[in-house]
Amino acid sequence: PPPPPPPQLLPPARTLPVTSLPPPQLGHSPALPLHVAASAAAPASISTPALANIPVVRASVPPPFVLSRAVPPSPIAPPGVSPTISVPASAVTAPVVIATSVHMSVSAIPIIPPPLVPFTLAQSSVVSSSNVGFHPVRPPPIAPIPSVAPPRATVALCPPGVSEPIESKEDEEMEDNEKEESRQSSPANKEELSPEYEISEESRKMKERQDQLLQQLLMRRRAYALAVPTNDSAVRSRLRSLNHPITLFGEREMERRERLRSIMAKLDADGELEKLLKAQEACGEGAPEDTSAHDDDQELEEIQTQPFYTEGSEDLLKARIDIMKFSLPRASSRIDRAIRKRERPDEDEDAEFDYILQRMAQLTMDCSEIGDDRPLSGCAFSPDTTLFATSGWSGLAKVWGIPSLKKVATLKGHMERITSIVFSPSGNHIATASADKTASLWDLNGSHVMTFEGHLDRLARLAFHPSGVYIGTASFDKTWRLWDVTTGVELLLQEGHSRSVYGICFQCDGALVATCGLDALARVWDLRTGRSILALEGHVKPVLGVDFSPNGFHLVTGSEDHTCRVWDLRKRQSVYIIPAHASLISQVKYEPQEGYFLATASFDETARIWSARDFKPVKSLAGHEGKVMGIDVAADGQFIATVSYDRTIKLWSSSS
Repeated sequence: PPPPPPPQLLPPARTLPVTSLPPPQLGHSPALPLHVAASAAAPASISTPALANIPVVRASVPPPFVLSRAVPPSPIAPPGVSPTISVPASAVTAPVVIATSVHMSVSAIPIIPPPLVPFTLAQSSVVSSSNVGFHPVRPPPIAPIPSVAPPRATVALCPPGVSEPIESKEDEEMEDNEKEESRQSSPANKEELSPEYEISEESRKMKERQDQLLQQLLMRRRAYALAVPTNDSAVRSRLRSLNHPITLFGEREMERRERLRSIMAKLDADGELEKLLKAQEACGEGAPEDTSAHDDDQELEEIQTQPFYTEGSEDLLKARIDIMKFSLPRASSRIDRAIRKRERPDEDEDAEFDYILQRMAQLTMDCSEIGDDRPLSGCAFSPDTTLFATSGWSGLAKVWGIPSLKKVATLKGHMERITSIVFSPSGNHIATASADKTASLWDLNGSHVMTFEGHLDRLARLAFHPSGVYIGTASFDKTWRLWDVTTGVELLLQEGHSRSVYGICFQCDGALVATCGLDALARVWDLRTGRSILALEGHVKPVLGVDFSPNGFHLVTGSEDHTCRVWDLRKRQSVYIIPAHASLISQVKYEPQEGYFLATASFDETARIWSARDFKPVKSLAGHEGKVMGIDVAADGQFIATVSYDRTIKLWSSSS
């Protein structure tokens, strides 16, 4: 190879203080990484005391560098010289001559160097104190440096005899912070730190409300887990033993039982229930009452072990057979008539509907008469539409002629107000229901025929069976009863409503009876078997009126929720809801022949006519100055009569 160019002579370089090192030895050592730090001082040659007067090649690097530690001696290099060294490849642009040792600052923070490239420094063949030269050798080609260098552990190197560098204050503060965070995150210190955080007023109120709701839930669970007597007398005696009033104003049996349950739950939560009961037993207070209550509970348990029905009398069995024999032919003829009406080509049902509804739209007030000294409660047409009967709160029932509304007879005998009145299917008798817990049978002359006694509370409504042999009565004692008109015997006492029974009506065939009550339910019963075959649920308030359609399968109910519901017994559901009035509906009636329309009476001082085909309003009958208490439709559909709280009777008819 061609000889290298002569080295460039430089003036003597400044000598930096060098720490004491062991005597240098000739040799060669592999490249070692040097941690260098940039210095802001002027560039200077680096040398040792032994090489102070030897000219060296200038180190041409972009910034001046200061070595961070002394280079260990090599066994091949001349004395005091380490021939092999590693420096950043990007920082080397010219031959470099480096001395063996320099002074360093032990507090210098080591940094991770970029990838290092080894360079070999050449030495002259003759080494003397006056002539030593170094010739750099070109580095061999290297592979491309990857863009991301692999992580390398940084080891702080210190010269011999010097201790490891001390950690900086920042490192100490970071370690202290980590220890503090770990101490705070421990469960033992969470409770100590919790008072440092303030809870807002809204959060505090929300937490209090959640605690209250939780307490209420636990109290309710505890209450339902307690054994509370079901007999009302036992409930009263238990309330008395707990020093609480046995009843409150207007309180019912179930409400009284729930009050006892809440009292016992509260005492149980406070831990005072057992203590109080034991103290009362020790004092002997309420012993007779508790004994009687215990006896009542035993009787109830004995009753509950028996089947939930009572054996009927022979009269009831005979009545069921007679009702079956009466209803089957009527049902058959009704179905045959409906089939013929549908199959006959000359029958136009829609035309008949239109004709009847057109007549109803032309209804006008035909007559108005004061019916009694007190409000009127009910009315009924005779089957032949020649007579009209009214009942009032004065305890009197009156019979009027149609259409003149002249009084024909007065029925006297009830001690309380009369709540309902009906004609028998034959038209020979009139039946009345009263608040004196009795029902009475009268002839057309006003003579009293028979009294039906047995109910425990006032009566609401009554109805004749289509055969005319039986009467059904609904009472506030939560029962309805079936009576034999010929003998006056009570054939059936039927329970099933949880509240008072208010309305009752029979199907045109005579096989079914429907009842409605203050429990917002209407029930359909089979008179041939005595079973409740359908419970009509849908109203949200007490149901006050019920009536069957002449087609046999439609039923209408009127309620305090201001609506009428039309039920289909074949579908067992409500098929239409009529938002009929602005107040409660007191009574509902179907047109008795074909059921072309239905009429409703309401406490909003009006009565209204509705189409039975699409349940659209046909006519509103306004004229009363008080609540409309009752309504009835004549058998031939010629007249509609209403009675009101204003004591008047109003007769409506079409102009044609």
